[in-house]
Amino acid sequence: MSVKRDPRYDVLFDTVSIGPVTAPNRFYQVPHCNGMGRMFPDSMISMRGMKAEGGWGIVTTEQCDFHPTGDVQPFTETSMWDDGDLPYLTAMVDAVHEHGALAGIELVHNGQDSGCLYSREVPIGPEHRPVTWHQHPIQARAMSRDDIRNYRRWHRKAALRARRAGFDIVVVYAGHDGTVPSHFLSRQSNQRSDEYGGSLENRLRLYRELIEETKEAVGDAMGVVARFAVDEMMGADGLEWASEGKEAIEMLAELPDMWDVNVSDWENDSMTSRFAQEGYQEEYISFVKSVTSKPVAAVGRYTSPDTMVSAIRRGVVDMIGAARPSIADPFLPAKIKAGRPEDIRECIGCNVCAAWNNLSAPSRCTQNPTMGEEWRRGWHPETISPKESDSTVLIIGAGPAGLEAALGLGKRGYDVILAEARIEAGGRVSRESRLPGLNEWARVRDYRLGQIERLSNVRIYLESEMDAGQVQEFGADAVALATGALWRNDGVGRSIRFPVPGCEALTPDDIMDGKRPHQPGSAVTVYDDDHYYMASVIAEQLASEGYRVTLATPGMCVASWTEYTLEQRHIEKRLLNMGVEILTRHELSAVEAGGLRLANTLTGDTREREGSVVSVTARLPRDELFDALKGKISVWRIGDCFGPSIIAAAVYEGHRYAREFDAEIDPDGVPFNRTRYSLQH
Repeated sequence: MSVKRDPRYDVLFDTVSIGPVTAPNRFYQVPHCNGMGRMFPDSMISMRGMKAEGGWGIVTTEQCDFHPTGDVQPFTETSMWDDGDLPYLTAMVDAVHEHGALAGIELVHNGQDSGCLYSREVPIGPEHRPVTWHQHPIQARAMSRDDIRNYRRWHRKAALRARRAGFDIVVVYAGHDGTVPSHFLSRQSNQRSDEYGGSLENRLRLYRELIEETKEAVGDAMGVVARFAVDEMMGADGLEWASEGKEAIEMLAELPDMWDVNVSDWENDSMTSRFAQEGYQEEYISFVKSVTSKPVAAVGRYTSPDTMVSAIRRGVVDMIGAARPSIADPFLPAKIKAGRPEDIRECIGCNVCAAWNNLSAPSRCTQNPTMGEEWRRGWHPETISPKESDSTVLIIGAGPAGLEAALGLGKRGYDVILAEARIEAGGRVSRESRLPGLNEWARVRDYRLGQIERLSNVRIYLESEMDAGQVQEFGADAVALATGALWRNDGVGRSIRFPVPGCEALTPDDIMDGKRPHQPGSAVTVYDDDHYYMASVIAEQLASEGYRVTLATPGMCVASWTEYTLEQRHIEKRLLNMGVEILTRHELSAVEAGGLRLANTLTGDTREREGSVVSVTARLPRDELFDALKGKISVWRIGDCFGPSIIAAAVYEGHRYAREFDAEIDPDGVPFNRTRYSLQH
């Protein structure tokens, strides 16, 4: 029985004219990095094609570097330095066009952010400045007028190549404080005294020239989009939307065919759900439609069709821009169109996708385990092969791995029994989503439970802890253990390899179970050798309850790994504002009655602290059941039970188990496709 689309959402499927081209709907996959690009082009092409198949009306590349002086190695973006880059970009265009979407390309030169580690060219920018990314010991040289003319010519040639590749849209990029035009615009980077510096009009001159010259070169065949940051999020020291940001849009209002507006820099534009809600950029960009007649697009981690419609009806935007939501669910538009919005895998705003790109690795997604695997493993986000036997599968543990495995196996047609020891499903997702700022992470559980409810061949039994004898007696054809992992309480982690004397600390598991260190108002040290989010949310939780909290870490900053998820500064600022004391470069050395001892990792000097300890260091898999069953029945470990990691890894391993069940797997083979390159001598 077909389901009709709710007429409230019809407006999302209106066509939108963008210069000489027409978008088939209002869904715009904005340029977004993905860790594939030129290094793993087959994966990138299939990933973009999947977005088009899923109904995104415009599908755009990540940033496309167009000259060797803008080399951003080791980041794996696309590039178009010469005609040799056209074949794989043309293949991406074809993959997008196959499903009726428009293909866009974002032309980028990162200027003073470019280390040129591969090209060995000297970076360029508005002034003589040290390269900003990774604090490379390299300086960008100030661009002369000749350099500026050369730069404009390179950009124009790249636009012409893009037209030859078949692209429908070219994005002229001045956002995220990461491109030559944005550096010229920013007073922080541009104190020139010529016609390209000083006044806003002068600082905007280069961007105006790029738009005008791109329109002249390809505007008869391609839509020209201005991607522009209206606020640098640094107050009066930078561009502000209510003053220069608005003035800049007014000066260029009718030049491009569409405006794609956001805020700078990337960590502000792509804030995690811990620090920003859906549609949070509207207060900065809502003025744009009042100063231009051209279509306006913006992002805001929109996942709800009601919120999308509201943004359009209120005159905030014409196009719903999305990066992360299009990763979490490439078929988001198709599901709304088919009257199935409840089937959307909503982005949880964890920024794992950004982290893997920042690690120069193919992006992954907590919600969508098929992200990056479309070509590599041939995984489609919406389809899975039917069952190959009548096997019954018992899954122990209804956390992220267990739920995903049950859903995948159930969709294949297997009979699945999911046994969960606790009173609720979700495992670590349910528990962690109650910590400060992580409530949207519960979507990992809720999506899977909602899908499983429709499968009559999957049954969930809560409060059903099983021992080895009960598992054997059950008689399932296969058993998957998704029993998770527990945090260590002895201080052992990355820096400390042997138990800390006297340490029997509380752990995040204890805190999530409701245990607390003495009474509120007492001192507690959260010791972080994990370096991701957990220690900071535990510290935030305890500080909000009135404890005197110190966060100590052997790292050089709080939650250092969250630099990859773009939230480290937001985390540290929040903790400081809550009165949390921060001690970096300190290692836990002993725990004694009523206190603890910390050692400076450089000098060895120690300091005494009163109070309790919460140890956030490492986890141990709960695999005792596996040891008891191994060799007696067909049993597998998945998720944290197999190898403790992040939630995205648990979901992936659960999905992989479902995909590979009943398949013959070569234990010595490479389990995925790899891009092959021909050698040139």
